[in-house]
Amino acid sequence: MIDWLKEKVEGEIGNTACESDERDLLNTFHYLFEFQNKTLSRVTVGSVETITFNGLRLTPIYCALLSHGIGLCGITKHLDLENCSIQCEGLQRLGPVLHKCQVLRLGNNKLGDSGVKLLSATLRNPDCKIQELGLDDVGLTESCTEDLVSALSTNRKLTGLNLGSNYFADRSVPAHRSLILTRRSLEWIWLWRNQFSSNGKRHLESLQESRPGLSVGV
Repeated sequence: MIDWLKEKVEGEIGNTACESDERDLLNTFHYLFEFQNKTLSRVTVGSVETITFNGLRLTPIYCALLSHGIGLCGITKHLDLENCSIQCEGLQRLGPVLHKCQVLRLGNNKLGDSGVKLLSATLRNPDCKIQELGLDDVGLTESCTEDLVSALSTNRKLTGLNLGSNYFADRSVPAHRSLILTRRSLEWIWLWRNQFSSNGKRHLESLQESRPGLSVGV
């Protein structure tokens, strides 16, 4: 039974090219949740490193099942939840396990500033493993800048950050500059398609001169 389930999970996780494949994987996570056998579940999915649900609408219930599945894994190297219609309730269900991901992509979801407040708890977790974070096109405004930057500043592993296609403008430039200057591990930050003026863009781009290898895209 263990061998069969392990082979089933590994096959489904490695094959999520279409919506039906993604739903099959969610159904398997549902079975594991219903079994309530932690030993069986850990042996079955404990070695999973990449989970992709790009484009599949994830309801709060699906997010809870996914959270349970990720909770059974060790470190999840890559979790792609872009364009999954996740809102605050779904993000709240995922919150307890997101710190285990090294690459976390949440782009093109309706998270808004409230979602960032939920995510901030994950970023401040002392055990947070996030190295690359995608928050492009999630409806962020200048109102969340201080909270987001404060949370990101506690993460010493962060190497890449995508904040493109949001609503940041010049008022948020000082906070973004502070993050870039103080987070020495940061290798790239994308701020394309926001609402910065030409002057604001120049202030941000000039930070590339402060550290060799740093890339700031505005």
